[in-house]
Amino acid sequence: MLLAADIGGTKTHIALYKQEGGRLTCGAEESYRSQEHSSLREIVDAFLRVHPATVTGAAFGVAGPVVQGKCRLTNIEWEVDAFLLASHLGLDRVGLLNDLEAIAYGTLRLSKEETVCLQAGTPLERGAISVIAAGTGLGEGVLFWDGRRYRALPSEGGHADFAPRTGLELDLLRFLESEFGHVSCERVLSGPGLFNIYRFLRTRAGDPEPAWLTGEISRGDPSAAVSGAALAGKDRTCEEALDMFVYLYGAEAGNLALKVLSTGGVFVAGGIAPKILPRLLEGGFLRAFTAKGRLSALLQSIPVTVVLNDRVGLLGAAHSAALIEEGRFF
Repeated sequence: MLLAADIGGTKTHIALYKQEGGRLTCGAEESYRSQEHSSLREIVDAFLRVHPATVTGAAFGVAGPVVQGKCRLTNIEWEVDAFLLASHLGLDRVGLLNDLEAIAYGTLRLSKEETVCLQAGTPLERGAISVIAAGTGLGEGVLFWDGRRYRALPSEGGHADFAPRTGLELDLLRFLESEFGHVSCERVLSGPGLFNIYRFLRTRAGDPEPAWLTGEISRGDPSAAVSGAALAGKDRTCEEALDMFVYLYGAEAGNLALKVLSTGGVFVAGGIAPKILPRLLEGGFLRAFTAKGRLSALLQSIPVTVVLNDRVGLLGAAHSAALIEEGRFF
């Protein structure tokens, strides 16, 4: 059996898979709230107590930079060590991947029903593919063809500098700079980032926040309250915040596509995209994606696809575990 996990700052999804005829089949899956546990090993042990199995391959996608088989997660105080996990599981090795590496591999296993096309484009066979994913944070990754198969490259591009394009976005930068100092893309393109944009626009407008919205924000996820109000057309500032978020998301996806020349396509993954799909389909995302001056025509030729499967990172970790079991992961 293959053991796979997708570890985020909010939740950890873990599952057992079988590979039969080149297809991965999930046998058991559980989700845990990451911050309620002290380590990934604790979650692995809890899962295997409920679902005992002989593990022959394992891989884990983690939300943070992986260096020499170790990762200190960005949004939770965990350190994950691939060598210690391998020893604990009785394996020669386990895969420890940046979460966007795992998501990138997962896109190779998606069915058409698990995606929505934003732009058909004209993909080049075996061209580079980029993946961008806004959720608790912002992840960016790349797939390249090595002559035999696609391989994923890790990235911490979400922590690169936020680059404003307009006067309004420059004001947003200054607003966030006064609070955080360094302003990364993740400060605006993530769940907390959407709420940061909303706070900026509310402060800038000087309008009082409606009492019902204050209540929703205080009772749950602030970004979900903002996006929900925007999609329902209940508050103008929320709508403006979501529109700005969508434009910035498209612009950064376009930046990534240019940096790696993503002639094979761009996948928009993460937890936020499916929830705001109606706004993505309205065209603001693509207008910002393609607004690249002399290279606009190139961007218009690149396929852009939204990933609906919220377990794509888990699927990618299982894909990697299968390669490790076969001795083909390096």
